[in-house]
Amino acid sequence: MLDDLVLIALLLGASLYWFSWQQAREIALAAVRTHCLNLEVQMLDEYVALTSMRLYRDSTGRIGVRRRFSFEFSSTGNERYNGVCIMAGRRIESIQMEPYRFDD
Repeated sequence: MLDDLVLIALLLGASLYWFSWQQAREIALAAVRTHCLNLEVQMLDEYVALTSMRLYRDSTGRIGVRRRFSFEFSSTGNERYNGVCIMAGRRIESIQMEPYRFDD
């Protein structure tokens, strides 16, 4: 009986983690798409990859999850550049992009 409860709790925890990760990834993907459109660069592969996840404390002292997603973009269509989207909870903290070449 206790083994079943532990197994159910583990499965529930894993599914909540997966659901939270999927929501964060969708938010990051939409933010990166918009950022690339505003800068008139092409987001490559329409994909963001989770590269790290850490706990942090916000300004009020609450514990949250900070996620770092990486993506690739191109300014001219010939080169690939890397970018990073950092999320604190469900909020975008920053989007950083490598220096890139642009056509005159």
